[in-house]
Amino acid sequence: MHRSRPANAPATAPRLRLARVLACAAVPVMLVAAGCSSDSGGDKKKESGASSSASAPSGGTSSAPAPAPAKFAKLPDPCKALSQKTIENLVPKAKSKSGTAGKSSDVSSQGTCSWNGLDDKGVKGSQYRWLDVSFKRYPSDAAIGSGDQRAAKEYARLVTTSKSADGAKNVKTTAVSGIGDEATAISYDLNKTDEDFKYAVIVARTANAVVLLDYNGAGYQGADAPDAGDLMKDAQAAAKEAVASVASANGGQ
Repeated sequence: MHRSRPANAPATAPRLRLARVLACAAVPVMLVAAGCSSDSGGDKKKESGASSSASAPSGGTSSAPAPAPAKFAKLPDPCKALSQKTIENLVPKAKSKSGTAGKSSDVSSQGTCSWNGLDDKGVKGSQYRWLDVSFKRYPSDAAIGSGDQRAAKEYARLVTTSKSADGAKNVKTTAVSGIGDEATAISYDLNKTDEDFKYAVIVARTANAVVLLDYNGAGYQGADAPDAGDLMKDAQAAAKEAVASVASANGGQ
């Protein structure tokens, strides 16, 4: 005989149990789905990172281009850079027409030579002259710069030093054309040994070589001081000759 269900018995109990089972069964699926979604995002980030890394410029540094080779590989003998005729004209009665060479540990990189003499004119007094020529050569260096650049720095330094001579008065500085790649003329007065000296200094650069020519003089025993204009004119002519001797020493480049 079939029993009827009590009136107070819940009719939905089996359905509730089924819902709980289904709900519990669904949890792992959601977690897996969530895990997959997380992994997928990670992959995208990894791919994005890889893509950024691939598109980013290489961190390696490229080496700087080597400086241009220096034009001049050697210097002239400074005591032979000026002709004997030039020495006779600028330094009458020179003690040594062949000049006095300065000491140098590397004559291919630097050298100097000087001449001096006193021209005794009797009752008209005496004229003293001093002439000095110096050469410096700079090779190209990857760590420092090209020979021309290094010579240009030395050229600028010598111009500053020459026009700042201790005790110099009436200093005048003028750019000069026609002597190397660049040249500056500096003139000034200087009192020494109780005499008034006139100075004419030429600083010149030709490619990777620098030339400094110092020409000065004074009148002794009542003689007039040399004319500054004539002194400078002679100095410029001698400097032009000295600059040309650098090219001659390197095969006429």
